[in-house]
Amino acid sequence: MAKAKAARKAKPNPRNKKLYDDGMKVRKAVLGADYVDNSMANADDFMMSFQDITTEYAWGYVWTRPGLPKKARSMLNLAMLAALNRGPELKLHVNGALNNGLSKEEIKEVFLQVAIYCGIPASLDAFKIASGVFKERGV
Repeated sequence: MAKAKAARKAKPNPRNKKLYDDGMKVRKAVLGADYVDNSMANADDFMMSFQDITTEYAWGYVWTRPGLPKKARSMLNLAMLAALNRGPELKLHVNGALNNGLSKEEIKEVFLQVAIYCGIPASLDAFKIASGVFKERGV
């Protein structure tokens, strides 16, 4: 049986450097520099393409647009991630929502809205995840 090669760390290779740089700035502000730096440092050649497109387009193109404030974008992300039952990403974005200035009360209201339009189970999971984040952060 052949030995598995150690994953080689990769370097970012964005298609649009300005979008990438703008995206990295917003991404770190919302998610926290430690989280983003860790994601980048642990990306091998396979995962770096995902890091590039996420940073460049999600964060550099969408999150930097002037049409919605970052608080509104966070609210949308919370609702969509709860509806899609994406627990780990939801936890990440509850932290991001707090970083963007959402209050515990505003986050609660988002998840109550989720209960009506997406179902009680989706909302219950979201409430549990958010409660854990609030405890971790002392909110």
